[in-house]
Amino acid sequence: MRYAVVMAGGAGRRVWPLSREQRPKQLLPFIGGKSLLDIAVQRMEGIFETANIWIITNAQYAESIAKVLPNIPRENIVGEPMGRDTANAIALGAQLLAGKDDDATMAVFTADHVIRPMDRFAETVEKACEIAEANDEALLTFGIRPTWPHTGLGYIHCGEKIEDGVCEVLGFQEKPDHPTARRYVDSGDYFWNSGMFVWKVSAIRKAMEEFLPDSIGKLQPIGDAVRDGKDYSALLAEIYPRLEKISIDYAVMEKARKVIMVELNCEWLDVGAWPALEKVSDLDESENVVIAENSILLDSERNIVVTEDDHLLAVLGMDDCIVVHSPDATLVCNKSDSQRLKELVAEIEKRFGKKYL
Repeated sequence: MRYAVVMAGGAGRRVWPLSREQRPKQLLPFIGGKSLLDIAVQRMEGIFETANIWIITNAQYAESIAKVLPNIPRENIVGEPMGRDTANAIALGAQLLAGKDDDATMAVFTADHVIRPMDRFAETVEKACEIAEANDEALLTFGIRPTWPHTGLGYIHCGEKIEDGVCEVLGFQEKPDHPTARRYVDSGDYFWNSGMFVWKVSAIRKAMEEFLPDSIGKLQPIGDAVRDGKDYSALLAEIYPRLEKISIDYAVMEKARKVIMVELNCEWLDVGAWPALEKVSDLDESENVVIAENSILLDSERNIVVTEDDHLLAVLGMDDCIVVHSPDATLVCNKSDSQRLKELVAEIEKRFGKKYL
């Protein structure tokens, strides 16, 4: 049986002030009235049965997610007691699925991207599942052919071609400097690392037993509890804080011996900061992104203006700025400074504590 696990635990401080500790960015309905998580789950439709879609999230988001995704079984929405990075989220998912189905195929997806067209995405995932099932010891990852020398993403070094759009992986490279990224793009042998995967549950468990034995071993009782039909919430709360915080790339993928990359030939947009809305939203005649019921922009171009309520946003004579209103906090900054939002939020926390987070 095939299962999808969607990782949806991040808070997304680069889209503050709408994204808060109790309301992460993946639940914000700012893309055509839909949230990133809505869109991510919609991509799963037709590929996986709804009963086989699982969400791994922060425990404090679990009930909110259950409300916005009523078709997903409540027991499939699993809250991590605390963030322990992607390796442990995946280890938890693997043990949960093993408790359901020892022969499961597990596909892991992110919840903070827009990927289109959906039909091409579905075809690629289907292809990856078939390859994983035919190579039951392989770990598959999705790579995106880079269109520019992005220094904020990891890269996959593609080796020998297996078939069109499929290759052996020679290695993974973390976020490079600009000259290195340019060299990667020009070579044609490097792909952006999507952070999405497909494998047999048996394959990822075996790899983790070799490279991340502490986490997969400590989480084994979770799978046993699922297999026995027992509640595992107290057990998870006890185990999870004792796990090493580490990413799946560092923990497993960079060390594994049989890794295959499948090219995801889709538009892949990381909606990790406010400027990304320009790529996924309709623009007005002055190239502004306006997500607001009431707004007036005069002599203003290439701005991003957002509010969720009927608060009037009036912008006069400003270009290339971000204005985001929430009931208790408002952000105004240049688009060029948007990557410094984590720095700003840290300063807000220092001055005001958790009041505005």
